[in-house]
Amino acid sequence: MRQIAVGIVGYGYWGPNFVRNFNEIDNVEMKYICDLQPANLERHRSRYKSVIFNSDYNELIEDKDLDAIVIATPVDTHFSLAKQALLAGKHVLLSKPMCRSSAQCEELIAIAAEKELVLMVDHTFVYHGPVRLIKQMIDTGELGDLLYLSSTRINLGIFQHDVNVVWDLGAHDFSLLDYLIGRAPKSLQAIGKSHTDTRIEDVAFMTMEFEDDFIAHFHVSWLSPVKIREMMIGGTRKMLMFDDHRPIEKVRIYDKGIELLSKPPETETARYKALVQYRHGEMKAPVYDMTEALKYETLHFVDCIINKKVPLTDGHSGLRVVRLLEIAEQSIKKQSLSSVTLER
Repeated sequence: MRQIAVGIVGYGYWGPNFVRNFNEIDNVEMKYICDLQPANLERHRSRYKSVIFNSDYNELIEDKDLDAIVIATPVDTHFSLAKQALLAGKHVLLSKPMCRSSAQCEELIAIAAEKELVLMVDHTFVYHGPVRLIKQMIDTGELGDLLYLSSTRINLGIFQHDVNVVWDLGAHDFSLLDYLIGRAPKSLQAIGKSHTDTRIEDVAFMTMEFEDDFIAHFHVSWLSPVKIREMMIGGTRKMLMFDDHRPIEKVRIYDKGIELLSKPPETETARYKALVQYRHGEMKAPVYDMTEALKYETLHFVDCIINKKVPLTDGHSGLRVVRLLEIAEQSIKKQSLSSVTLER
C-alpha cells in the first residue's frame, strides 16, 4: 500500500488532534509539524521522535516527497498557505471555515481542479457517527418530509480575536445543514451583538427559509453559563433530537407528530377541535458508529488521495458554508433579511 507523507502547519488547539489521528494510520508518514510558536513545538517533541518539528513553512512546500499538507491555523491565513501548497502540488486539508471569503474559496477550488489535487475542508461533524446516521434517516424518508431544523450551540467562550461567533460556531451548524439537507435556503436573516469592547459579535441568532416551507434556526453564543449542543429536526412522520453533549444516546427518535384531517368537519367549532390530531408514539435511541469523527475524516482524506476520490467535504462544500457565513455577517451588519443565491 502506498505511503502518504503528511505535514501539518498550526499546532495550537486543533493541530495535535490531527497529528494523533494521522499518526495512527498505517500507510501515513507524519513527516512535519510546523508552528511559529516554539512552545507549541516543544509540547510533543518527545512523543513524535521521527517527526520533523520546525517553524519554516517553506521547508514543507519545497519537500518534493511530501504528499499533503494539513492547515490548522487562523482562518485569515488559510488562503495564502493553501494556495502555496496547491501550487507546489500538495493535497490540502483545511480546518474550518475554509477561507475568509467566497472569492478565496473559488480560487483554491480552481487551482486544485487544474492540478488534479484533493482539496478537503475539516467539517468534522459531517464525519460524526450520529450525524451520518441522521443523514441516512433523512435520505431514506424515515422522518418523512422535513418541516424544520432548530440548533443551539452555546458555551462560555472561547472568545476569538479574528472571527465572530457566527464564523466560529455557526460554521459547524452550516456545514451540518449543507450535509443533512442538501439544498440552499432562499433567504437568511441574522441578528448578533457584541457585549465587549472588541465589537466582535459573541451572541447570534440566524433563521433560514427554504422554497418548500422548511425553516432552519440557529442560536450560537460565547456567553452561555452552560454548554449545549442540541439539534432538533421535525418531520411529518417522526421527530429527532441530536444532543452531542450526552455521553450516550446522542440521537433520539420520537414517533410523535400531528395528523391533519383530509376532510375537516363542517361546523367551525368542530373543525377547530378536530382539524389536527396528535400522535404520541414511542422514543427510541438507535445505535450509531462510535468511531471518532476525526479518525473517520483523516482516513477519508488519505483514501481520496490514494484512490483519486472527491471528498465528502470538498472545496465546494467549504465554499457553500463560507457563502452562508458571509450572508449572515452581512445581515447582522445591515439588520435586514438577505436573499440567498447558492449553487450546489
